[in-house]
Amino acid sequence: MSFQKKVITIERHIIEGERAHPGATGDFSGLLRDFMLACKIIWREVSKAGLVNILGAAGKENIHGDQVKKLDVFADDAIYKAMDHGGHLCVMASEENEDVLHIPDKYPTGKYVLLYDPLDGSSNIDANVSIGTIFSIYRRVSPSGKGTMQDCLQPGYKQVAAGYVVYGSSTMLVYTTGDGVHGFTLDPGIGEFLLSHENIRIPKRGKIYSVNEGNYRYWFDGVKKYVKYLQEEDKTTNRPYSGRYIGSMVADIHRTLLYGGIFMYPGDTRHPDGKLRLMYEANPTAFLVEQAGGRASNGNDRILDITPKSLHQKTPLFIGSAEDVCIAEEFMQGKRQLQPVAAS
Repeated sequence: MSFQKKVITIERHIIEGERAHPGATGDFSGLLRDFMLACKIIWREVSKAGLVNILGAAGKENIHGDQVKKLDVFADDAIYKAMDHGGHLCVMASEENEDVLHIPDKYPTGKYVLLYDPLDGSSNIDANVSIGTIFSIYRRVSPSGKGTMQDCLQPGYKQVAAGYVVYGSSTMLVYTTGDGVHGFTLDPGIGEFLLSHENIRIPKRGKIYSVNEGNYRYWFDGVKKYVKYLQEEDKTTNRPYSGRYIGSMVADIHRTLLYGGIFMYPGDTRHPDGKLRLMYEANPTAFLVEQAGGRASNGNDRILDITPKSLHQKTPLFIGSAEDVCIAEEFMQGKRQLQPVAAS
């Protein structure tokens, strides 16, 4: 039996993509190579977490008041140490740290900026639910030397790359550089991410909605009406939808990207601005989903057009298949109301 498909590693894919752009220096491929190493180190620890004394709380809270898990601390540190010395970055920012993370003085600085959520879904660590790492890359806007807050606070449409790694039944990297979305699965035998999902396209409309319905009583009317709309039976619009909610954003986004539908984390009466972080969660996933043909909104505005005011700014999020998100926006804006569905 002969194999028709060539084996493409993530490094080969990045390098071949960079060769297509005249004037490329190799800095970007080097940056992503360092980041992939950090993710492999995190995967190694996640995969053996039940065998070593690494599960559980670290005994402190992060700036958002959430309990910090030991793996959160490990992942945050692993990424910073893998990225601080390569000369590709001028500054970093992490969801686990209040301020920007500067490059140590002993190392050179570069022309890129990295923002990351080291371990999304970490509240599920002890239950062995899929968790992940989310990242976002920008070009610096400051002239030279150490990076600044200004470098980090750029709107999402200025991202040059974004992606996530989901640590689940298999470990998979999904990323975009603004030229489509591609997925790579880690082969633990050789320690390489191999191309497994080329040019991912999200369906224009799906049959799955993903939201924490335990917050229903606190939702605004638009969200309640939209979810009720999805639950109604109407064969002409392929309803009702199925509800699927993992509670680990990176896993819910991954399923939505592959199968279509919509993931929602709306604002409510307790948290009008939602709970997801614009810079570390909403922007990178919005860039990915848009590159795959989908849509991402806060209910009124395109996520990637929002000008950030702070590193840890929060936002409501409606993301997924373009048609599903458009209908959700109509409900959020009061442009659509529930209509009686004809009996079948």
